[in-house]
Amino acid sequence: MAFDWLTGNNVPQFWKNYVSLFDKDDDNKIKRYVVFDMETSGLDWKEDVILSIGAIGVIKSAIEIGDFFETTIKQESFSPQSVALQGVLKENKEKVVEAEAMIQFLNFVKDATLVGHNINLDIEMINQALKRLDLGRIKNPFMDTNVLFQRWKGLPDDSKTSLEDVCDALKIRKDERHTASGNAYLTALVFLKLKNKLGLQE
Repeated sequence: MAFDWLTGNNVPQFWKNYVSLFDKDDDNKIKRYVVFDMETSGLDWKEDVILSIGAIGVIKSAIEIGDFFETTIKQESFSPQSVALQGVLKENKEKVVEAEAMIQFLNFVKDATLVGHNINLDIEMINQALKRLDLGRIKNPFMDTNVLFQRWKGLPDDSKTSLEDVCDALKIRKDERHTASGNAYLTALVFLKLKNKLGLQE
């Protein structure tokens, strides 16, 4: 692998740049959210790997269509039978190695608040990928649209509702399902509706 820091003790510049973003405290800065989703080879964050990531920026009450990220990760060994969703790894998509995907993802999210549906698994998958690169854990604060939905419905915090069921409850069409980028867009719509219903201002 052509990433020199993996064979030495030097901390890579991209990681220094990323970490430094959290040393600054600017109350006047417009808050940016990054809503993201990923496809993985399974649900075990210790053993499974990330296959693709899709993400989109949200500022205030609007999805920033031009603020978009998508990547597909090369797999050295991969069994298509292990993926529940079809079409995750299309051959016509350019693929990058995991290290490059993490660099691109962190450069995209910067210090934004991350948003996802049942986000804890995704966060741990990212942390495992960073651990394989001998780096620290992701620094971004994060929000879970599942938790926001439970709060809106007055349900127990530990209950789980699928993204499909949340979309149904909020009357959001599910045309974009079954890819990381499509799920990220749907989750962004869910996030904006729940944010409004719960009176979250930022």
